[in-house]
Amino acid sequence: MEKVVLGLSGGVDSAVAAARLRQMGYEVHGLFLELGLGGTETAQEVADELGIPLYIAHRREAFEQQVCTYFADEFKNARTPNPCVVCNPLIKFRALTDYADEIGAKYVATGHYARTGTDSEGRALLLRARAQKDQTYMMHRLPRRTIARCVFPLGEAEGKDEVRANARELALGVSDKPDSMDICFIPDGDVHGWLERHGAALPEGDFVDETGRVLGRHLGLHRYTVGQRKGLGVAAEGRLFVHALDTANNRIVLSLSDVYKKEIMVRNINYIAPEYAENGAFSCDVRVRFSVHSNRATVYPDGEHARVVFEDAVRAPTAGQSAVFYDGEIVIGGGFIEG
Repeated sequence: MEKVVLGLSGGVDSAVAAARLRQMGYEVHGLFLELGLGGTETAQEVADELGIPLYIAHRREAFEQQVCTYFADEFKNARTPNPCVVCNPLIKFRALTDYADEIGAKYVATGHYARTGTDSEGRALLLRARAQKDQTYMMHRLPRRTIARCVFPLGEAEGKDEVRANARELALGVSDKPDSMDICFIPDGDVHGWLERHGAALPEGDFVDETGRVLGRHLGLHRYTVGQRKGLGVAAEGRLFVHALDTANNRIVLSLSDVYKKEIMVRNINYIAPEYAENGAFSCDVRVRFSVHSNRATVYPDGEHARVVFEDAVRAPTAGQSAVFYDGEIVIGGGFIEG
């Protein structure tokens, strides 16, 4: 029986993933990431209910250094971070593969909505999930060697309703447990409060129009994103949009027109399928935020950077977020959007 190490969070997705892995014939070993956020007892209860061993991987220090510090630094530089994109390769999947190597397991697994496959030459591919709830955007920084070891039991699921129904059929205690929050280390959802407590809040400054005329006062660049139109508190003849964050002058430029761009620059690209970039420019679909929507574009690679030119202008691509490249269901790779 082939061993697999499963990331077991104590939620419904990972619990159903464990059950499905056993049905697939794997010897399942659970791993809980201890990040100083609690949840160990719940994960152990789920493991006991499923009858699988659970290993506690202590990664609090690495998580705080590599994910929380990144999160705070991005806001300090008026960029919008996505912590899951950084956590997956540096913390979560590294812990899974490290423990898998330790116990001689060939495979690792999670409850992510994603799939894997191989191309005509036998190279590993990361593929979009069947369901609309596709999470490959968050996983595009994983190296191909890790993808080759991954099993995603929920990749063929129709959606979360199917997974919850499966959990009820299995009489799992977590079948009706609410979904986890977007940012695990900010359970109350108060991002601004977290930034203030961690010294990452930025000072107040001026709202200005595109000519530099002062329109009012903002509460700190960390509280705003390009394209934002709510919560500005500035009176105008029409609806105002955040057009740019001027870090050099601590100003926010507002405009009466929405923000669209035909071209962006992307840095620190990770290619899961580097063969796409071997011969220069390539056409693909690009997601500029975590959603199912993508836009057709041409990518012009330049080492770890790329210029992305869209067929039609996209709304508010945001510095710090990821641009992820797709060829149909295949995840080519992606990188961080530059300001």
